[in-house]
Amino acid sequence: MTTTITTRLDSEDKAAFERFCQAVGMTPSTAINMFVKATLRGGQLPFAVKADPFYSDANMARLEKNAAEMEATGGTPHEVNLDD
Repeated sequence: MTTTITTRLDSEDKAAFERFCQAVGMTPSTAINMFVKATLRGGQLPFAVKADPFYSDANMARLEKNAAEMEATGGTPHEVNLDD
């Protein structure tokens, strides 16, 4: 017996995922079933899940502090080219 899982995706992500699946010769349903089977077989997600350190409390506090200092001193935002 089979059943259905419904999920919401960004429309661009959905289209990109469908293109990827087609490029490797499978359907999105097959890919999702592979993910579920790998998760159940291993008893864990089949990839590492970790937070992006950019969004840590300490970094967000520093960004807010820097933005407040810039606004208080009349600084202007700019782009930094790290390739120089």
